[in-house]
Amino acid sequence: MGLWGRLFGENRDAALPLYNAVVTRGRAEHWYVDGAVPDTLDGRFDMIATILAFVLLRLEGEPATATLSVQLTERFVDDMDAQLRQIGIGDLVVGKQMGKMMSLLGGRLGAYRDGLAAGDLAPALVRNLYRGEAPAPAAVDHVGAALLAFHSRLAATSVDHLAAGDLP
Repeated sequence: MGLWGRLFGENRDAALPLYNAVVTRGRAEHWYVDGAVPDTLDGRFDMIATILAFVLLRLEGEPATATLSVQLTERFVDDMDAQLRQIGIGDLVVGKQMGKMMSLLGGRLGAYRDGLAAGDLAPALVRNLYRGEAPAPAAVDHVGAALLAFHSRLAATSVDHLAAGDLP
């Protein structure tokens, strides 16, 4: 949280329920079994970043959600920073890795926004979730269909429910 947020009483934990729900959704077994997302540190990061990107895309549709979007992104940064430190990445490298992770998240936002607009998530999924190595078409279809359904449910869910961590 920035200095202004601390000075003006911004609730640092406001996005915690939503962030926890994003992580829980990203860890769901079906992504890794039926969707063949690699069950590795990178694969889990990619899946959580994908779910987060879809939630951020939902929130960007409403200007009143700007603060929640920022808080949610800050939660992601804090969590990824802690995860890097936990696996033994030193201070000198953490900043560089965090910059790379934020760039990856930004790229995913654009790729998934474009994929949704085109009605075809498969190219974005292969590039961003599978890191260019497509699994069997059924796996990509599973993830694509699940994400499209998630996107539709998100659109029908109120911001208040989302902020409370009620992901559809």
